[in-house]
Amino acid sequence: MRHPPARFARGMTAPLSVLDLASVADDATHAEALADTVALARTADELGYRRFWVAEHHGMPGVASSAPAVLIGAIAAATERIRVGSGGVMLPNHSSLVVAEQFGTLVALHGDRIDLGLGRAPGTDPITTSAVRRGAVAETVDDFPDQVLELLAYFGTIPALPGGQGGRIVAVPGAGDSPELWLLGSSDFSARLAGMMGLPFAFAHHFAGGRNTPIAFDVYRRSFTPSVVLREPHAMVAVAVIAADSDAEARRLMLPGALSMLRLRSGRPGRTPTLAQAEAHAWTEAENAYLDERIGTQAIGSLDTVRSRIGALVEATEADEVIVVPQGPDLATRTATLRVLAEAGAS
Repeated sequence: MRHPPARFARGMTAPLSVLDLASVADDATHAEALADTVALARTADELGYRRFWVAEHHGMPGVASSAPAVLIGAIAAATERIRVGSGGVMLPNHSSLVVAEQFGTLVALHGDRIDLGLGRAPGTDPITTSAVRRGAVAETVDDFPDQVLELLAYFGTIPALPGGQGGRIVAVPGAGDSPELWLLGSSDFSARLAGMMGLPFAFAHHFAGGRNTPIAFDVYRRSFTPSVVLREPHAMVAVAVIAADSDAEARRLMLPGALSMLRLRSGRPGRTPTLAQAEAHAWTEAENAYLDERIGTQAIGSLDTVRSRIGALVEATEADEVIVVPQGPDLATRTATLRVLAEAGAS
């Protein structure tokens, strides 16, 4: 039985969506990680979540979503209603034409259910970035806006750019098959650019959380210029979530993800530890401090704690939508979080 749309209310109503990173556990295969992501998307579809996004990462043993367009196609085929997209595609890694063809194909196959969230970071380390781009010189910050405009022209959303290739080269599929396009970011730059271009904006509070989050939303709205895409600003905030029976249990379930992030930051990326491995780790005072700080900026805890944290984030940012990033050591934990949030919002 299909549930009503998942929403979270506190002072205002914000539709809920899901961002998943296709985490690869230390005791799992890539096939199992991707199957878990598709299964989680089916659950989100059943529960009435608005969107299900996956993110582009390369060379990270603990993340299997290196090919978003391929994974989006599998998720869209396995679901019925939910919008499916990228959170995001790292546009500087790709030709705008190829991205237009890939997402135009997805729209042609699945209709108006496809989102294309665009980021400007490489999504990996410099050496892997060079391999992804075949040694090409990395685009500068100034190139990213031009790439976005070029992509919009390939979709036919805006006219072909003067002197550009949009008038001579046609994206097939692509032209006339435009997905819903978003700009993603974790800085004032991305917020300002999204506003100036008149595009929807999603802020990555789940890894860039802090006092700068409300500032980015303010910059976006103050910079907003109406466009053919949007007449008014529309923004979404991403937040990491675990909804457990208690704050203490949620902290315990957060251990594998936090340990994985600590290892990545120290230059030792690997697969996500199991819960048993994370509990057996000799946590230092500094590592525990990082974990507590991480939990304090995200929605990790009992249902009451999660509701309070998400509600406060919505109030601080006035976000139109919330995209939750379910955490936890396994599919069962992430699924339980989605079910608890959906049931709480619908009650």
